[in-house]
Amino acid sequence: MTFPQVGDKMPDIAMETPDGGTISPSSLTGNKAVIWFYPKDNTPGCTTEAKDFTTLADEFAAHGIALLGVSKDSPQKHRNFIEKQDLKVPLATDAEEGGLSDALGVWGEKKNYGRTYMGMIRSTYLLAADGTIARIWSKVRVKGHAQEVLEAAKAL
Repeated sequence: MTFPQVGDKMPDIAMETPDGGTISPSSLTGNKAVIWFYPKDNTPGCTTEAKDFTTLADEFAAHGIALLGVSKDSPQKHRNFIEKQDLKVPLATDAEEGGLSDALGVWGEKKNYGRTYMGMIRSTYLLAADGTIARIWSKVRVKGHAQEVLEAAKAL
């Protein structure tokens, strides 16, 4: 299976928001956007990443860059995560089979301590204002990532 690459249009697949609404990549068109995929709410790396994006949220907004964090967690778990960690970034649930994470290939086989399982591969997509993929970060290391994404987005 071939997954979208830099220069391709981002697949337009709707996801559920914590408030019961929906959001899709096309709803971000007109602005540059960052969509980051993370494994699980309230885990150390995912919390750090969400807090780092929250810390920089105003700077992203000042440059016209929309943010969206995505995991397979339920809308209720997202609400709890947002409240517990005082997050200022929007989150979406991509729990449906055939969802955006499947279309991008970021839901896949992972290995940890000799165990193989399916999970979200931490990845980030920078979208140009026309909805095309401008940059992809795969198998992201959290430390410094949000700042690196901000600098790339500002340069776009």
